[in-house]
Amino acid sequence: MEKYYDIDDIITEEETVSVIFQKAASGVGIDPSSETDFVEVGSKVEVPFWLAHELQLRQAISVNVPTCFNQKTRLEIQADSACVDLRSRCPYFYEFGCKIASTVGDRTIGFLLLSAFKSRYKEVLTKAHTAALTATSRFSMILTKEETSLYEAAQSSMAAFKKWRMGGPRFQRASVLGRKRKSTD
Repeated sequence: MEKYYDIDDIITEEETVSVIFQKAASGVGIDPSSETDFVEVGSKVEVPFWLAHELQLRQAISVNVPTCFNQKTRLEIQADSACVDLRSRCPYFYEFGCKIASTVGDRTIGFLLLSAFKSRYKEVLTKAHTAALTATSRFSMILTKEETSLYEAAQSSMAAFKKWRMGGPRFQRASVLGRKRKSTD
């Protein structure tokens, strides 16, 4: 409940996942192409994550691993993670990955998230501190929302550091240290 009003968490949970119904359900209206509000056992349907999570708790469905965590994505991340467009696959790749890993019971998603973040983290900070504005816009288009926040924080930090180095307020000796002590002799 601590993230109840967090817009990023709400958007993350709206990510669709593929599910297979283990029990029949009537009156749900999940499949818009269907003429009835009945879902048969074995039906494959795309639903938002928040609904899939609740239905799985009731053992009504089984959740498939989303395509953004499939083998193709894993191989691309292993090859060169800095060039993989994770934003187009899932804007909240890391947050969604943490949520979906326990739901689908796939422990390898956690390792994927860790290796992707570790390798992309260095690239994000390097680009934030050194890249020109034209290269920055192209690079930022492939970053997830979490990485974009990190990138912007690093740029802001570098700008503040440069401002300080170019004559901003410097450390100064405390005024107390400048006064001479009176001798009590």
